[in-house]
Amino acid sequence: MSFSLGIVGAGQFAGQFAKLWRLHPGVGDIFATDLLPERADRLAADYDLAGTLPSFEAVLDSDVDAVAIFTQRWTHGPLVVKALRAGKHVYSAVPMAVTRDEIAAIIDAVRETGLTYMMGETSQYNPATVYARDRIAEGAFGRLFYAEGDYVHDMDLGFYEAYQYSGGEEWKSTASYPPLLYPTHSVGGVLGAWRTHAVSVSAIGVTDDRGDGVFDKDISQFGNDFSNATALFEVAGGGSFRTNEFRRVGYPSHIRESRFRFFGTEASLEQLATVSFWQDKEGVQDVTDHLQPKPTLSPDDPSLRHVAPALRDAFTSGSAPVHDRSRLPAEFAHVSNGHEGSHHFLADDFVTAVNTGTLPPVNAWVAARYTLPGIVAHDSALKGGERLEIPDFGDAPE
Repeated sequence: MSFSLGIVGAGQFAGQFAKLWRLHPGVGDIFATDLLPERADRLAADYDLAGTLPSFEAVLDSDVDAVAIFTQRWTHGPLVVKALRAGKHVYSAVPMAVTRDEIAAIIDAVRETGLTYMMGETSQYNPATVYARDRIAEGAFGRLFYAEGDYVHDMDLGFYEAYQYSGGEEWKSTASYPPLLYPTHSVGGVLGAWRTHAVSVSAIGVTDDRGDGVFDKDISQFGNDFSNATALFEVAGGGSFRTNEFRRVGYPSHIRESRFRFFGTEASLEQLATVSFWQDKEGVQDVTDHLQPKPTLSPDDPSLRHVAPALRDAFTSGSAPVHDRSRLPAEFAHVSNGHEGSHHFLADDFVTAVNTGTLPPVNAWVAARYTLPGIVAHDSALKGGERLEIPDFGDAPE
């Protein structure tokens, strides 16, 4: 079986997945569209796609079976709902949405249409998350009671260029996007291993003082002046986790953007920028090599010519030894990967879900649990850290 696909948004990220879906035996014709037609034309030419379509509406009116949405991060929710209601399966870049109502609308549309929805959260396959998920399943942590997830990506390391590329002349108004409204890399990396969900949060935002027009309330289309934020979540069943969303930070985010720590009554795992350790009451085991992806693409590869040099490492990583590649199509064996080995698995998850009618790992209900905590956390930060309850849409249906 195979299905046809329309890629919506032909920016810096879309090409990495266009390449994989073009190779996947479960995908047929692929088309692209973008508000800037020349970008769609270039994507189609670079990856030998079937062609382009003039607009998102044209994609929905076409006979493609599915859409993959790679548009600006605050636009996803309404586009996803429109696509589902038009009868298309949907792959969406993160985040799922930016309001509770948008999330609820997606879940309603998935439930009512029976179509596939998947959010492409890269931390689902971060090596530390995969390793922790496996050790939790074995019971090796004992009772897990605390975890940490950080998305530490300094603006100076490629984000200025990325926002300029996607935002045009008004890029400063969008570069101020609130850190806690992009929560899924940190929250998803924790909850992708720890099978629970957040029930309350208290968060603190740090007002930016760079003075360069980014994170300036007078310029921001989001009215946001937080460049850094920290959130502490209570989880169902007892315990807590903390996340950091930092955009002004002295940290080598070009080496590792997301990092995680898990603490149980019998053992713990700590992942840092370049090293990782498994620890118990007997001692410390260096598991760095087990969790370290090996590069599969040169940062100077022509396919990355539109990506800022400081961001290219995220698009060149291969798999780590902890990744089980046995389920992946043979066509992916010698193709570049990205975001610590996650791209191959995410691309295959969506194809498998559509072609078999099964729920992908990061389905609408899981995506809600990765996204909504950050939305509520941002509200908490705006209220000076007031502890707020986090609504939950429940488990995915069987």
